[in-house]
Amino acid sequence: MKHINFKNNKSLLLVLFFLGLFKGFSQQNDFHWEEKTSNGYTYKYVSNDPMQARFYTLDNGLQVILSVNQKEPRIAVNIAVRAGSNNDPKEHTGLAHYLEHILFKGTDKFGSLDWEKEAPLLQEIEELYEVYNKTTDPDERKEIYTKIDQVSNEASKYAIAGEYDKLMTEIGSQSTNAHTWVEETVYKEDIPSNAIDKFLDIQAERFRNPVVRLFHTELEAVYEEKNRSSDNDGRKVMEKMSDALFPTHNYGQQTTIGTIEHLKNPSISAIKDYYQTYYVPNNMAIIMVGDFNPDLLIEKIDNHFSYMAAKTFDGYNPKPEKPISEPITREVFGPTAENIRIAWRTPEYNSKDARILSLISNVLSNGKAGLLDINIKQKQVLQEAYNFHMQLKDYGVFAVAGTPKEGQSLDEVKDILMGEIEKLKKGDFSSDLLAAIISNYKLQEQQALKFNNGRLSSLLSVYIKSNSNAWDEEVASLTNLSKITKEDVVRVANKYFRENYVAVYKRKGTDKSIMNVEKPPITPIETNAGKQSAFVKNIKSMKEEPIQPSWVDFKKDLQKVSYGNTELLYVHNDENQLFNMTYRFDMGEYHNAYLPLAISYFKYLSTNKYSSEELNKKLYALASNYSISVSNEETTVNFYGLNENFDELISLFEYVISNCEANENALEELKSRIFKIRKDNKSNKRNIFSGLNNYAVYGEKNPFNDVLSNEDIQNITSKKLVDLLHSLLKFKHEVSYYGPLTVKELETKLKVNHPLPKTFNSYPQKKTFNYTKQLENKVLFVDYDMVQSEIRWVRNVEQYDVSQEPMISIFNEYFGGGMGSIVFQTIRESKALAYSTYASYTIPYKKEQMFQMSAYVGSQSDKMLEAVAAMNELLNDLPEDKESFKLAKEAIKKSIQTQRITEGEPIRLYYNALKKGIDYDLRKSIYEAVDMIDFEQIKDFHNQKVANKFYTYCIVGSKDHITTEDLEKIGELQMVSLEELFGY
Repeated sequence: MKHINFKNNKSLLLVLFFLGLFKGFSQQNDFHWEEKTSNGYTYKYVSNDPMQARFYTLDNGLQVILSVNQKEPRIAVNIAVRAGSNNDPKEHTGLAHYLEHILFKGTDKFGSLDWEKEAPLLQEIEELYEVYNKTTDPDERKEIYTKIDQVSNEASKYAIAGEYDKLMTEIGSQSTNAHTWVEETVYKEDIPSNAIDKFLDIQAERFRNPVVRLFHTELEAVYEEKNRSSDNDGRKVMEKMSDALFPTHNYGQQTTIGTIEHLKNPSISAIKDYYQTYYVPNNMAIIMVGDFNPDLLIEKIDNHFSYMAAKTFDGYNPKPEKPISEPITREVFGPTAENIRIAWRTPEYNSKDARILSLISNVLSNGKAGLLDINIKQKQVLQEAYNFHMQLKDYGVFAVAGTPKEGQSLDEVKDILMGEIEKLKKGDFSSDLLAAIISNYKLQEQQALKFNNGRLSSLLSVYIKSNSNAWDEEVASLTNLSKITKEDVVRVANKYFRENYVAVYKRKGTDKSIMNVEKPPITPIETNAGKQSAFVKNIKSMKEEPIQPSWVDFKKDLQKVSYGNTELLYVHNDENQLFNMTYRFDMGEYHNAYLPLAISYFKYLSTNKYSSEELNKKLYALASNYSISVSNEETTVNFYGLNENFDELISLFEYVISNCEANENALEELKSRIFKIRKDNKSNKRNIFSGLNNYAVYGEKNPFNDVLSNEDIQNITSKKLVDLLHSLLKFKHEVSYYGPLTVKELETKLKVNHPLPKTFNSYPQKKTFNYTKQLENKVLFVDYDMVQSEIRWVRNVEQYDVSQEPMISIFNEYFGGGMGSIVFQTIRESKALAYSTYASYTIPYKKEQMFQMSAYVGSQSDKMLEAVAAMNELLNDLPEDKESFKLAKEAIKKSIQTQRITEGEPIRLYYNALKKGIDYDLRKSIYEAVDMIDFEQIKDFHNQKVANKFYTYCIVGSKDHITTEDLEKIGELQMVSLEELFGY
């Protein structure tokens, strides 16, 4: 076997290229804070920052962080507060998370129809909750809650539910959301660049005087969120791990969502106190990345937020944790597959050791050449193995984790993982790997810089962890990481990875500690759909310069060239020296059930020149990669990397795919792992739900369960799979390319590196599946150990017709497409029946497929029938909300107006169009048709396609909480066994 050394000339040249160690590097290596004044505002920045981020601090202490990116006419926004569940009072855990929900409810200016009438009722509700929290007698508590429900219902007559969400829809915002974590609460939007003035007006008002309204129904949504977390084994493992690692710090002692006891006894007064304490300008930042003029934007932000007054406050300043002196063991029980996680407490953010640990994470696993990759994954020693380094402000967490193969114990998994940690501590890895990691980091950074959210994530992280003070270190991180030596890695590994770990054993079994949050009686509230506050009317009246949409012309924006006996699609990259290339085969698992197995086998194979380990190391050193993926009807070979490595990467793949050799041991291990995957799939709720959906769409024989039998897999030979791999490139495929080569240069290189056969092999006959017809209401039920119930409605409607897409787009946006939709506002906001709910008239991706109507509700098991009735009511009778309908149409148009199909995306759009039988940019047809569609047409569409129809109800839940009688009230009941569902 040929030995691959990371220090071959090609690899060293690549690393030098990435690190900038050419002429002028000494100047680029200077990263320090500087100051500049522009348009009357002084800002700080870091020299040679590729984001060119500006850091302003306004007179009241509010930080404003701006980074210009003109890739598309949109702006990604985070409004961040440096306070989270760490700051929750001990007697009111979950409070920061409550408050996050409240910030979507409006102020005295919006969200209210009549503030003077609403305010005293809200005050009464607040006082009732304070009494409720101090009352322990169950009967008295019920009486008080009945009064809370009554007053809340009266108050809702003056509230406008979801007005904030509708405001965001009106200005064209996308991804309206927020999150709360241990040391942060972050409010997120993605707005068109022409909506800045409207957006700032809304946000300035939003944080001026948030009102705690519609509280008891929102509280019910939080209850549902808590129940969902109780059904999440991974989340329970994280909580156990954190509790043991941090016995005094709130990282481990206070969960973000709070305890059940505190959820049952919320305090509106405490929520208000939290807001007044921590939501102050000197503890907040507005971070914006996108298409804007920073000199003009900072002035506008200052004008809008200067009203906020700085305050002093006591932050969370915990005592240091005592060292862990011996291993700590914890257990978690639940229905999912067994696994083990071993975790160590690591140092604070921005320490030298923390930076080294981030590099160590990639020494262990980087997808190709890490210790876990080579010694465990490539050799299939465990079912699964991974590691992570989670860096928080005060401490970090470093963990390795693994899942056993059949017959392995969790202690055996632990020993194997600890064996790799010992290799790390002994320095049993090549120092050349460190240089390869840096080159791959650089490539990833270049990709992240293209996108607003990639930049936003980095800026947010540094703000939360260091108040932005460490941005210079962040910009210099690649340079600093490149200076880390093997000796540094070994020193830090030995310092932290000792017998001071926490081992969490995730075992299969019933979790007897689970307590669900019981459903309180709630009278559906008034949402005042279609009504508007004066504030909203004023926002709508504001003028904005329209953004003109941009269309893709498949005849101009990509070139179609005949290459041999196939087609080459080409888009030129004039931005950098990176390329993407894909071979596309109209052949997938439906054509050959063994194809996915062959592709899985491929990654473990060697040739007479390279071992599989050497191949992975070679690819990682090049910071380039090839991969093969198989779907039901398509196979793709994808190449990605630096243009200078094009020839080597393509020729290497062509050689390996044509000359890979059988590895009997690898095949036997792969078979064993497949059998274990199949076993574990049967205990995975997501997979079960997916299987039920396929059963509803296609019936007893469907794509989910029509798979190779265990006997088929056991009998498969290496020769069959290797022959399939050797023949892959002999089947017809098209080539698409986005990169810096000219068409002629590309053709010349392809003739050398990817010669085509004179004639292609014919594809095997494709397997087909018949759609079911819903002739009666039917329930497909699978019993699963869980607190909640999850319900999906499925109906196959009719064959795809491209002309219906404009109508469907509007219907989906209006009916079930987001937080402002009819479904969300009714089922969650008004009736408090679910945390998550949506509905969609699903558009297929191919013209041969059918439209489907689907809906979803995840609710407590004792509310299942109520949730089903609520969704059925909406499916049968479409409410009319003229304003919401108008907003839905505007949202579609504004989304399309700001879309920019760049880089290699025209190729993707072209292939998607072909699958639907068209040769034009479908977005243009939708955009032009939107204004011509009125509500009556949508109503007719709903009546014809959706209302009063039969559905198949896919339900996953526990038979201990859901009775057969209740299921039969919904439809004809079929208990589906896991064998029927999975086909094995």
